[in-house]
Amino acid sequence: MEIVVTNNSHIKFAGIICDTIAVSAQDRGTGIAKRTADYIIEKIVLGNAVIALEGDDFAGFCYIETWDNKEFVVNSGLIVHPHFRKRGLAKKIKKKILEYSIEKYPTAKIFGITTGLAVLKINYELGYQPVTFSELTSDQAFWDGCKTCVNFDVLKRTSQKMCLCTGMLYDPKHKKNSKVRPYNSKVLDRLKKIKQALFLKKKK
Repeated sequence: MEIVVTNNSHIKFAGIICDTIAVSAQDRGTGIAKRTADYIIEKIVLGNAVIALEGDDFAGFCYIETWDNKEFVVNSGLIVHPHFRKRGLAKKIKKKILEYSIEKYPTAKIFGITTGLAVLKINYELGYQPVTFSELTSDQAFWDGCKTCVNFDVLKRTSQKMCLCTGMLYDPKHKKNSKVRPYNSKVLDRLKKIKQALFLKKKK
């Protein structure tokens, strides 16, 4: 298994990346915004992504976006193909994209938003801190990217202050972010259930 920064030779995987994201979103029923093949290809060509491959087989992917004049970097679109799950690959991809983001944008704050407890756990162990949405980018284009998510109405109803997603921030200026810490799944699991009870009840 290799995890590398993307280049033109990886364009051929754009279709399967999009399909894998779409199927995962359908299976979960929540929390993943759709992306077009053209969008994924742009990330691949610019080298703003990492891809995991086992030989010629696609295994996983994650990409980078910048906001607020590169003050913020988001690691987004994390996906692992079903054939390669339960091997710890997601964490390896997240670690690689975090290291690459720090290398490419050393002064930027790095963040992500997700509903998945597995990704929350990975982020926490890598040094991300749970934060409010007000501590993330104010660039409207980023939040507009959530429109294809089934939970977008929740984000809209709360004036972009809250959603089922949890925001997590890695600030390279804070030394505590470099420490590997124990993870308490009960805390974020409870937070997720509270959000679901609050927002999905209103949705009905």
